[in-house]
Amino acid sequence: MIRADQGDIVKVQYTGRLGDGTVFDASPPERPLQFIIGRGEVISGFDQAIVGMYQGGRKTVTIAPEQAYGAHRADLVEEVKRSLLPDNLPLEVGRQLEVTSAEGNRFVVLVTALGEDSVTLDANHPLAGRELVFDIELLGVEKVKAELPGF
Repeated sequence: MIRADQGDIVKVQYTGRLGDGTVFDASPPERPLQFIIGRGEVISGFDQAIVGMYQGGRKTVTIAPEQAYGAHRADLVEEVKRSLLPDNLPLEVGRQLEVTSAEGNRFVVLVTALGEDSVTLDANHPLAGRELVFDIELLGVEKVKAELPGF
């Protein structure tokens, strides 16, 4: 059996759920997720869950927020005056908006509350502060050969 280690290319099928059972993501059966362990291509807790698994193995893991999308940060939630937003912008709770910072960086915020004169925007990742449960099946492991200088 082939065991997954740091630097290996792996293929996995997975389903991601919240603690209440709500599915937030899943790999399509016809297109498993492929990534290199340890390259930061997936959240760190998912990466760590794969290390040591054997090809063909299955497991369920619970990943803490610190190993996923981090804690929910209050400093990323801001109430802004409606007058600062375009008049034609359709606003509703749950809607995502793309905003540009003064430095020109683009990011997505979530409308979390609407007041008479204000709108509350949350720039946290939607899964920040949440424990995530993943059902994982390791379909394939490809060992990457180390390239030695001078050979």
